[in-house]
Order: sequence, then C-alpha cells, then structure tokens
Amino acid sequence: MTSTLHRRFALLSLCAGLAAVGFSQSARAAEDYPKQAIRVIVPFAPGGSTDIVTRIVTKGMSEVLGQSMVVENKGGAGGAIGAAEAARAKPDGYTLSIATISTLAVNPACRPNDLPYDPLNDFVPVTNFANLPNVIEVNPKFPAQNFKEFVQQLKENPGKYSYGSSGTCSVLHLFGEAFKLATGTDIVHVPYRGAGPAVADAVGGQINAMFDNLPSSMGQIQSGNLRALAIAWPERLAALKDVPTLAEEGYPQLNSPAWYGLLAPKGTPPEIVAKLHDAAVQALKSPEIIAALEKQGATPSGNTPEEFAKEIKEQYDWAHDVVKKGNIKLE
Repeated sequence: MTSTLHRRFALLSLCAGLAAVGFSQSARAAEDYPKQAIRVIVPFAPGGSTDIVTRIVTKGMSEVLGQSMVVENKGGAGGAIGAAEAARAKPDGYTLSIATISTLAVNPACRPNDLPYDPLNDFVPVTNFANLPNVIEVNPKFPAQNFKEFVQQLKENPGKYSYGSSGTCSVLHLFGEAFKLATGTDIVHVPYRGAGPAVADAVGGQINAMFDNLPSSMGQIQSGNLRALAIAWPERLAALKDVPTLAEEGYPQLNSPAWYGLLAPKGTPPEIVAKLHDAAVQALKSPEIIAALEKQGATPSGNTPEEFAKEIKEQYDWAHDVVKKGNIKLE
C-alpha cells in the first residue's frame, strides 16, 4: 500500500512539474513575444474594405510591438480559404487572421456541412478593429431620389431591377436578402467576384443598385457616380449628412454595421492574446490611425476579446436566420 501511494504521489508530482514547466515556457514565450515578424492573413483580395482596414491598423500595431506585421491576402471561397489556413496555423502568435462577418457568420450559414473550419471554436477573438457602415446605393439614373422612393419602385416593379454583391452567400448578398425580407420587395441578385467589379457595374449601369460596405463605394458616392440612399449605422455620417440611417427609415433590423477584427488560432497563450489586444487598443488611439479609418468611413473599436466574441455570435445567429428565411443556397 505504501509503495502504491509513493508511486501515485510521484506521478502527481511529475504531472504538476510538467504543468509548471509548460506554464513557465508559455509565460516566457509571451514575455519575449514578438521576436520576429507577424503574419496576418486577410482572407480576401487586396484593395477591398477588409484589406484597407487591416493595413491601417496593423501598421500602427507594428510600431507598438516593435515587429513588422506582414499582411498576406489569401482570397477565395468567400474568405473560407484564408480562414481555413489561419485556423490550422501554429498557435504561437506569429500567424493571425482577420475576422469578418463573411468568414465567421455568413460562410457557416451557407456551408454548414463542408466548411473547413469551425468559426466559433477554431479561433480566439483578440479585438474588433473597426466598425464600418453598410450602404444602399443606386446608379444616378435610377428613378428614385431617396430610400422611400426606392422601396416604392421595387414594390411597383417586382423582378425588374437588379442589385450586385460580392458573390453568392457573401455578406453583401445577405444584406440584400435581409432588405428584401424586411421590405417585402423583389430585386434580382447578381453575384460578382468581389465588391470592386460590382461597384464598377453599378456605376456603369449594368446593374441598378448595390448593397455594399461604405469604404469600397465612398469615392464613387462622393464623385456623384453613385447615389447613396441609406446607411446602416447608429447615426448619420458627417461625410454623408443628407443620407439617413436605415433605423430612421423604419428598418432598425437592417441597421447593423460591418466589422473587421483580429483573430488568433485556438490554443494561443492568453498572455500573447493580451499583448496583441493591448497593441491594437494603443494603435487605435493614434490620431493618424483614427483619421485614416474615418477617411474610409470607419470608426475604431478596440473592444475586449469577450465583447468581440459576443459580436461574432450575434452575427452568426443573424446570418443563419437570413439564410433559412430566404432559402439561400450556394449555386
């Protein structure tokens, strides 16, 4: 009996010792972090809203951390290719990724059985970088000068007009479908391979309308090539003071902004997550970064990992609801 107790005590001591070593190594790794450049996967092509916001914020974070944050664009499959690679990355803080509503909410709703990553369990939320307004816009030749006239035109001409999105089952597609469900209208969806080509065709008149994230359309709106009818944002923007919010127009359920945040792979030490969070918060307080984001129509966030996780879950539930009610399927 004594021998058995001794063996058990020795085993427990060994386990405790290994745990202490593991904790010590993790703490030391976090203390020295970062010792090299940090790779940040953007799961979309260069030039879009996700890419723009990421480059603005990570530049500031690089200065805080003392190491480069190298943005790597890995587009395809609505962001699923880049997100899947990020989920498989070593959880050491040297490969991070950008979270969007597309990758963490829309893709899971549209591809529940074959998504190569688990949006709620394969990542550790770090922080939401920024919130961006969504916008409903039309070609200037569209026979509606404001949002109410737009809805009326669609109701009087079901199936006559079209809107573009960044692809089937993209977040912009779901924004358009949520609009249809809320307003009881029928407007034809035309999917594109990215928001850029869709905006170009809206300007050119090949499609009538666009449901977009504001940064990728702001230049065309300000130059008069597109007419903004309403934005999804808590209040009117100074840059578009004549454009009402969707809540003002009577559709608070459509008034949610887009967001872009930072993720680490599951298993990343909490101490490293905390360092990344603190660096992001510090960067987002920089007047230069605030000005650069505001130029894109974005507002800095820098919330806690727990708050960001809550935002992710809310959008995850929203996307599943829209896909179910709209009977949306990948083509």
